[in-house]
Order: sequence, then structure tokens, then C-alpha cells
Amino acid sequence: MTKKEIFITSAFTENSIWRQILGICSALAVTNLMMNSLIMGLGVIFSLALSGFTISLIRAWTPRSVRMMVQTLIIAAYVIIVDIFLKANLPAISKQLGPYVGLIITNCILMGRAEAFASQNKPFDSLVDGVGAGVGYTFVLLLIGFIRELFGFGSLFGIRVLGAWWTPWSIMVMAPSAFFILAMLIWIINVRFYKPKV
Repeated sequence: MTKKEIFITSAFTENSIWRQILGICSALAVTNLMMNSLIMGLGVIFSLALSGFTISLIRAWTPRSVRMMVQTLIIAAYVIIVDIFLKANLPAISKQLGPYVGLIITNCILMGRAEAFASQNKPFDSLVDGVGAGVGYTFVLLLIGFIRELFGFGSLFGIRVLGAWWTPWSIMVMAPSAFFILAMLIWIINVRFYKPKV
């Protein structure tokens, strides 16, 4: 596959959230605001891309018996960099995201891409796959965040877009709304694009 095909496959065709139902914990938890969704998505892109690249780079020298531990250690190193960066430069957002940044380490998407792709492919292909999977994840987070913030606060990225006439829907700022929005998104996309061949 070309790098473009790798990117499109990991970002959209085999999107980790709507196709593989992975990494939905953070999709439900941090999507009440679009800014939180964007920052979380960028953190996952950074961690996915660089951990995939690093895991692929050393795959020939990683014994099978300790491969999962090595992958977890590499992912944890990049996630810690993201966490430290957020605490130092964006403390308010870091506080809002709370423990969910640290939980990127155990995110199924990262472990899944490390095992399924990075441990079997070339470093730059793994980097592209990581960026693609991260972009797909971020796209879903932003889509859910768009709906929740617009209807829950009447704003987008903290900027008021609906006038004083708008009555915010309090259900939209609670986690159950993310669950229902995600379920409808998965249903619509699977019916529209992944119809079983008869």
C-alpha cells in the first residue's frame, strides 16, 4: 500500500472508533467541549505516530516474549511528554482533561495499532498509520464535541454562536449524551458505508 492508502485506511475505512469500536472511553468523557476534544485528539495523534514509528524501528530487536511490555513502555513515554506539555503550557485544559490524558497509555487504539501495524511494518509506514488513526479518532471526537457543545452551551470552541434565545440542553453536557451521539454516528456510518454485500 502507498502511504496515502495507509492514511485513508487507518483514518476512515477502518476508523478505530466507528469501525472497530476502540477508544470510546475518552470519546464519551472529554467531548463536552470542542477544545478539549481537539487537545485530546492532538495528544493521541502525537502518541500514536511516534510510538508506532519507534516500535517499528526496534521491532527486529524486540523479543516476542517482552514485546507487549516494550510497546507499553514506549507509548507511556510519549504520553508522559504530552501530559507534561499540557501541564506546563495549558494548565486549565490539562485540569479539565484530568486523568484521561494519562489513560491514553491504555487506550486500545494505541495498543491495537502497535500490535497490528507497527510491529509488522516499516517505520515511516507506521508513522503514517499512526497519524491516520489519530486523525480519524480526532475527527470523531470533534464531531461529537461539536454537537454537545453547540446544543449544551450554545457555543463552539468557547465562542457563543447561538443567541440569548437558545436554551441550553443540560443533557448534552453529561456523559450519556456522548454515548447516544456516538451510537447514532456508528449506526449511520455503518448503514451508509458498510452495507453487507448480498
